[in-house]
Amino acid sequence: MKLSRRNFALTTLTMAGAPYILRGQPAGLRARIKIDTERVIGDIDPMIYGNFIEHLGRCIDDGIFNEKSPLSDANGFRKDVLEAVRKLNVTLLRWPGGNFSSNYNWRDGIGPRDQRPPRLEMAWGTVESNRFGTHEFLNYVETLGTQPYICANLGTGTWTEAQQWVEYCNSAEDTAMTRLRRQNGRRDPWKVKLWGLGNEMDGPWQMGHRSAEDYGKFALEAAKLMKWTDPSVKLIAAGSSNFGPGSDWTAWNRTILEYLRQHADYLSLHCYVGNRADDFGDFMASSIELDQRTKTAEGIIDAALSGQPGNRKIYIAWDEWNVWYRARGNQERGRRILEEHYNLEDALVIATFLNSFVNHAHIVKIANMAQLVNVIAPIFTNDKGLFLQTIYHPLALFANHTKGKALQLFVDSPKYKTKRFDDVPYLDVSAAYDNGQLVINAVNRHPDQPLAADFELEDKQFSGPVAVSEVTGPTIKSENDFDKAPVKTVERSTTAEARRLRYTFPPHSYTMLKVKTV
Repeated sequence: MKLSRRNFALTTLTMAGAPYILRGQPAGLRARIKIDTERVIGDIDPMIYGNFIEHLGRCIDDGIFNEKSPLSDANGFRKDVLEAVRKLNVTLLRWPGGNFSSNYNWRDGIGPRDQRPPRLEMAWGTVESNRFGTHEFLNYVETLGTQPYICANLGTGTWTEAQQWVEYCNSAEDTAMTRLRRQNGRRDPWKVKLWGLGNEMDGPWQMGHRSAEDYGKFALEAAKLMKWTDPSVKLIAAGSSNFGPGSDWTAWNRTILEYLRQHADYLSLHCYVGNRADDFGDFMASSIELDQRTKTAEGIIDAALSGQPGNRKIYIAWDEWNVWYRARGNQERGRRILEEHYNLEDALVIATFLNSFVNHAHIVKIANMAQLVNVIAPIFTNDKGLFLQTIYHPLALFANHTKGKALQLFVDSPKYKTKRFDDVPYLDVSAAYDNGQLVINAVNRHPDQPLAADFELEDKQFSGPVAVSEVTGPTIKSENDFDKAPVKTVERSTTAEARRLRYTFPPHSYTMLKVKTV
């Protein structure tokens, strides 16, 4: 579209005291997106809609599990939480940590509950009762109808402990471990497919922290024993979590993959973001950093596999990710910790992260939001009930509707500049195509202006009504609570014309458009 000089406006916005310049922008925000259903990035793995529970704060105890609550079933599982989790369509659940896993002996969490030993829990400063262990976790997963992901202790743990945990869970042979499992009430193996080779081993805060070379050597031997026990398991190497000053996160990944490239199936990466500076524009651009780290890690994986025998693939697992900053850096010890309360801007960032996972569907095959309940979580409880935090809504929409093939889009959007990035598109967008159904996810990053978009379908035509699901609220700081829910999903519909769909996205909003094509 060619515009004369008089059609353009130079607009200066002030966000939290910082100037944002819109260069060469027509009066009124407009974007143009071309969609070709044959331009496929990759298959969207359902496991990118995973979650995570850890023995931390009130995530498990007094979150998903409370034996004394009248709201719980006979297993001690909170029924209201179960219902909310089911609606999230959690496809993969990671356990038992997190930092907790690096000093966890799985044998403490099996057998009669009243006979399990309470242990000093050093990661988060509590006493762990061990009343929720392997059987409870795997029963919970079966109740949800989801897939388990167990993170082995490669901090203070041994190779034998990791190997025998796999044997206990997965073997159908008659061995000491399987007899112990049957004695504890489970005849058939669970066949847990996904196992983590430790957690955040690059972090000095981690129990059993090692150098990259020492971790690579140690994890290699654990991986060999675990795969010899069950060759069908998929292993997740502990990649970078330490992106702080002075850390060389790329060197860590390069080194550990030298040891694990023939045994690891995924490289774990972690990412938490926040808005301490109260800078809306820069916060909204956080997913650009996620994009950059994903591309860099993909290059490291390609280099590690170059020249290797066979046709091995290693994918990326963003198995901890979320907004986390208000409840961080204080005294992170005890039961009432990391209880972040989220607002609308946090939900928008969550939507942009999910867009990023979809837009890198060829390499990102696992993602686990951290965590599920109470602790930096989409679900928040008290002894009488729960409420859905703002971040629940984009996660539920993506997990329930965005599937099939991720599409490579042409996006022409107005942009803005932040302290970290020069060109941030106001419209952050992804698209999925599945058996004739097109799903478009779009975030309008502008704080107070709507954005009009033209979607042009190159190889097909739109058919029927367009279902619209919109997440927004009165202000970017709007929060949900037990007695209020200003941020929720609003459903409506619109229409499309042959190959063109026009829609105006409200300011500070996330919108899903769902339409059939022919």
